[in-house]
Amino acid sequence: MKIGFLGGSFDPVHFGHLIAAQDAYEQHQLDRLFLVPAAQAPLKPDDVQCSTEDRLAMLHAAVEWDDRFEVSDYELRKGGVSYTIDSVRHFRELFPDDQLYWIIGGDQLPKLHLWKEIEELAKLVEFIFLERPGHPVKATPAIPGLRLHRCDGHLVEISSTELRERIRLGLSLDYFVPHKAIVHIAEKRLYR
Repeated sequence: MKIGFLGGSFDPVHFGHLIAAQDAYEQHQLDRLFLVPAAQAPLKPDDVQCSTEDRLAMLHAAVEWDDRFEVSDYELRKGGVSYTIDSVRHFRELFPDDQLYWIIGGDQLPKLHLWKEIEELAKLVEFIFLERPGHPVKATPAIPGLRLHRCDGHLVEISSTELRERIRLGLSLDYFVPHKAIVHIAEKRLYR
């Protein structure tokens, strides 16, 4: 079985995340895809604005109808800084005989050598990187055993930071965020 994992803060989840997940799922014929919200991303220490419960609730609301996608709360339950190597070890224990793929943006390729225990990580998981069609692959540091798979996707320029600012300005999230997640944000008065 081929299983993909897409990590992120999802603060809030938006269509850019979901389109990336769908592109990787379809182009690499994955059997399962987990969205993995980070407790705290190591390279973005002050990025999370919302509680773990609310981020998890928004993610579930966004994909509960779609049986292609699942949500893992592993990093949220674990707490602290969310290093990919820790998560991949966890998932490797759960799925010892399956092919595991960690999905990243193409902009992460030049920074992969900065990831914690990247050589060990490269042994445990393959990477799918998202890139715009026709765009050249960004330079990647030499990492022994690194297995990369390109995914030409519909990369949408939406950032959670921008969305939080739209909320503060009283602007609509329609066409950026799944409706059920918008309802959750409004009901809980998040990001105000």
